[in-house]
Amino acid sequence: MATIRVQREAFDPGAEINGFCTRNPTSGGIATFIGQMRDFRGESRNDGEVVTAMTLEHYPGMAESQLAELVKEASGRWPLDDALVIHRIGSLVPGEAIVLAAVAATHRGDAFAACAFLMDWLKTRAPFWKKEATETGACWVEAREADEDQAAKWKR
Repeated sequence: MATIRVQREAFDPGAEINGFCTRNPTSGGIATFIGQMRDFRGESRNDGEVVTAMTLEHYPGMAESQLAELVKEASGRWPLDDALVIHRIGSLVPGEAIVLAAVAATHRGDAFAACAFLMDWLKTRAPFWKKEATETGACWVEAREADEDQAAKWKR
């Protein structure tokens, strides 16, 4: 019973997690990840360029379908009770939640692994594009090699 939402509206991660826990009272482990918009570009805040806003675009229909496939693949690898993926699109500012992944399973190891899998593959396979705004202008964010390396560990 997975829930997948791609939405423009902000969401309350705490309320979403509470609702997810409430609908999975018998799961032994629930793992979550919340991705927020950073206020800098680069490896560190000290050396990075200040980012004031970001626009997230997606391919409607395809993004939701791809997320459903990722959840289905996770459910095939680990015995999951439930999953929740929420991903924002549109304009965001630093500190706003971009993505929430929550996974419920009988055992914590399965929940942790499935949540990490979803996020690693979401970063590299889901059709979302980011444009960051800085004092020097706006630019599209390129895929990072580190994200690809992280996702590669899940290939069979």
